[in-house]
Amino acid sequence: MKYDKLIDMEYEDSPLVEGENLIWKGKPKKKCFVLSNIFTMLPFALPWLIFDVSFIVAFMTNMDEEMKKMIPFFVIFFAFHLMPVWMWLSSILTANRRWKNTEYYITDKRIIIKNGLVSGNYETVYYKDIETVNIHVGITDKMFGVGDLMINSKHGNVSFLDIEDAKEVYPKLQKIVLDIQTDIEYPNAFRPKSNPGYNTTLETDETK
Repeated sequence: MKYDKLIDMEYEDSPLVEGENLIWKGKPKKKCFVLSNIFTMLPFALPWLIFDVSFIVAFMTNMDEEMKKMIPFFVIFFAFHLMPVWMWLSSILTANRRWKNTEYYITDKRIIIKNGLVSGNYETVYYKDIETVNIHVGITDKMFGVGDLMINSKHGNVSFLDIEDAKEVYPKLQKIVLDIQTDIEYPNAFRPKSNPGYNTTLETDETK
């Protein structure tokens, strides 16, 4: 199997194990990632906020002595009722931090996704478990020249969001998945001598 030149992985906090080589590494485009967090819940959170604020204003405007006794109850009620708005605001306020902790890796062994708010959490998808790889380019994606890779596996779905070279990574990832899965499923007894099997080294221009 021949791929582009493998990338040097000698950097701090590398998630790779010994003998594993990196083929591609990337992260979301910051501006698009942050705006996505603003606009994704906006059509839902904004009407919710307007409705609750209108109700609170009406209550405060027409409040009498009896209604004043209900203030603690209304404060607690709306603190919970506004939860979708708090979630939306939290998503916006933490977007920059989550962007810093988000990285995507394609290696000769697996796919790795790093994300998280406080520290980086790593999620692994092995090529043998991948069922489909799709690319999605929405209106916002076109504006910023990015795309999303949607990876469906037997154990769940993961995504590379808002990456700038999505159209280049997409066919490369599909080829790796096809090569690895074919290598696993093709019986050893029928392999040609030129194909050493599943442990095939991903050949580069330098090692050709």
